[in-house]
Amino acid sequence: MESAVFLADWLGTPAWMWLTFLGLVAALLAFDLGVLHRGNREIGVRESLMLSAFYITLGLGFGAWVWWTLGAEPGLNYLTGFVVEKTLAMDNVFVIAMIFSFFAVPRAYQHRVLFWGILGVIVLRAIMIGLGAALVTHFSWVLYVFAAFLVATGVKMLLFAESERPVGENPLVRLMKRRLNVTEEHHGERFFVRRPHPATGRPALFATPLFMALVMIEVADVIFAVDSVPAIFAITTDPFIVYTSNIFAILGLRALYFALAAMIYRFAYLKVALSVVLIFIGSKIFMADLLGIGKIPPAVSLGVTFAILASGVAYSLWRTRPGDRTGTVPEGGAR
Repeated sequence: MESAVFLADWLGTPAWMWLTFLGLVAALLAFDLGVLHRGNREIGVRESLMLSAFYITLGLGFGAWVWWTLGAEPGLNYLTGFVVEKTLAMDNVFVIAMIFSFFAVPRAYQHRVLFWGILGVIVLRAIMIGLGAALVTHFSWVLYVFAAFLVATGVKMLLFAESERPVGENPLVRLMKRRLNVTEEHHGERFFVRRPHPATGRPALFATPLFMALVMIEVADVIFAVDSVPAIFAITTDPFIVYTSNIFAILGLRALYFALAAMIYRFAYLKVALSVVLIFIGSKIFMADLLGIGKIPPAVSLGVTFAILASGVAYSLWRTRPGDRTGTVPEGGAR
């Protein structure tokens, strides 16, 4: 009876594969918080790069396991989704850096915010992907809506520079300051503190800037998910591949942030490459119909996606190399 439960199909994939994935994620989070970062301290660039390499290797290793267990096509779809989602996650680094800067979050506490932010991402992405899977299952035409949205988003990113609104002018920040008791200063790693209310003198609960930074990062992920969820569904509609590639791409974002935040300018043209990738991923659904085939082969999708992103990274590093006075950062080139 117990073996039947583990072998039972859940959302198109055996339950034991879901349990293996969830157990691995839980173990990684426990190891991260309980062993690697038990105390609050700054994470250096070297440690950040080493942890990033570990998470990328783990994500790719999981993709190899998917390939070996489910076959070549799911494996290629996972790798394509992982590459796209990892790049979209990198695009989120600049926004996170702006949030930390506005709330003056000390580097020693930034990992704590990112850790709890990742937990929120795991839940929020599960909800959004579940809703997306349900829509695609019952209304197949939704895929074309996702595809058209990706093409439109890619064109907008490519042709129109985005002007970032200062974090202080964000309506959510103003709402929190108006509706919540908030402190102006940090209180260590605490999200809430109890202190006398200035009006009544009675003890009251106050939110700290660390909590507001966490809320803003969670909201930023929801906004970025509006791009990333349609992008992965345009690659595959398998909920297991969609969710696992999302989570493995995001898990290493905390480690990658501390290395990229200091050198985000070196990836000035990555956004241009990413916009081309979104256009390609969205348009390939329409191209498959025009060519009279079921779908663009996963190997072609992975190859084109990797080539575009690699070209964007290489060109960015070349144009922003030290001592180069000719390189200019494209307007809106990094968010």
